[in-house]
Amino acid sequence: MTELGIGIGWRPEIAEAVEGLAGVDWVEVVAENICADHLPESLTRLRRRSVTVVPHGVSLGLGGADRPDPGRLAALGEKAVALGAPLVTEHIAFVRAGGALTASPALEAGHLLPVPRTRDALDVLCENVRIAQDALPVPLALENIAALIAWPGEEMSEGRFLAELVERTGVRLLIDVANLHTNHVNRGEDPARALAELPVEAIAYVHVAGGVERDGVWHDTHAHPVPRPVLDVLADLASRVSPPGVLLERDDDFPPAEELAEELTVIRATVSGAASARRDAGAGTGAGTGTGTSAGAGKRPAERALLIGAGARVSGGPMPGPVPEAPPAVPEAVAPAPVPVRDEGARQRLGLAQASLLSALVAGTPVPEGFDSRRLGVQSRALAAKRAGVVAKVAPELPDILGREFRPAFLAYARSRPMSGGYRRDALDFAEHLLIAGRPEDPVAHRRLTRWWQDRSGHRPPGPAARLVRAARHALVRR
Repeated sequence: MTELGIGIGWRPEIAEAVEGLAGVDWVEVVAENICADHLPESLTRLRRRSVTVVPHGVSLGLGGADRPDPGRLAALGEKAVALGAPLVTEHIAFVRAGGALTASPALEAGHLLPVPRTRDALDVLCENVRIAQDALPVPLALENIAALIAWPGEEMSEGRFLAELVERTGVRLLIDVANLHTNHVNRGEDPARALAELPVEAIAYVHVAGGVERDGVWHDTHAHPVPRPVLDVLADLASRVSPPGVLLERDDDFPPAEELAEELTVIRATVSGAASARRDAGAGTGAGTGTGTSAGAGKRPAERALLIGAGARVSGGPMPGPVPEAPPAVPEAVAPAPVPVRDEGARQRLGLAQASLLSALVAGTPVPEGFDSRRLGVQSRALAAKRAGVVAKVAPELPDILGREFRPAFLAYARSRPMSGGYRRDALDFAEHLLIAGRPEDPVAHRRLTRWWQDRSGHRPPGPAARLVRAARHALVRR
């Protein structure tokens, strides 16, 4: 494993602060926020100082029913090469559903949603992970996510699910201890049990972040200080294994640099204190020990050989160092030949279940059987709020034009109009929706919004025919 040390998530809003923080060994950047051929100057300066930069993807949707998109994989690989990254990371989640597999409208969540811990979902995930591993130029690590909702009929605990994923694919893990705490509050899951069941020696690094509890629900905001319960989960993990890296995430409501530095100091002390206690207790012999089960560990030699012969990658081997300055070309965006899942019907069953859930969350369709309708309502509102926040960032002219009307208008729009593309497309669709409705009523704001929409869409404001087409399309989505 590459030893990363203590790091922080690089964000444009705190780029200057990150560069000035003492004791930052590495940074992580959201992969979708950078271009491989035009890296931010701040990241370039950090790389010149030999600060490791790891791209962290959020849009692959490896837990979805469809096979990974070759173009997205190629783009992620190009960014890893451009940054000289020793690995890339993504999430065990689905972010879109519907489409050809289910003969239903394609829907985008705009957020990471949990995968059901079932055999079908695990089979599909393992195949998707193998496809991604074959396409990427560096090792892949996957992150456990926070969830407001739980799937009915789950067959495995989170720790067991992760352990089997590692055993079957050799993928490394990015363990987010804040997400373990979130799932403890929201789903009653024990972080200690998850840590005891998962193969801790497969951990590539650890995420730490803050959140807030409202009405008995923990929201993983990444906009609050790291609370004591999350640090306690970090200490528990560090008492079992020495994590190769620990990273502080902050995505909003950024504090002064001094407060970020203090949080890093607390994180470093938490890890150091747990490591000292582990050494004193003789509970480990180094970074490669832990209480989990690695790929093939605990199996008889013949079983281990069979596992390896079947194509499983055994975790825990050395991770390569940074990619050379002149690395080999990233593979073209051609989908590798997939290893079929045990039951090809698993993809369709998973696809139908995910499309039904996502439609309920973003298109107002009925709640699928077995789900907590109140909790789905909380998740639905959270998705809409996130959409509003991201659209305000990618299209800051909209809140400027609409003023206080922006947020309530967008939330009303999002209740029945799901995303079908990215956030920029969402911003254009929202503006078109307002113009069709004759809003905003203020003539100056209306003219400004019209010009903004025309400049970016290349079209005239929609007329009666467009209104009919839009209405029909939304009616189909809601069916």
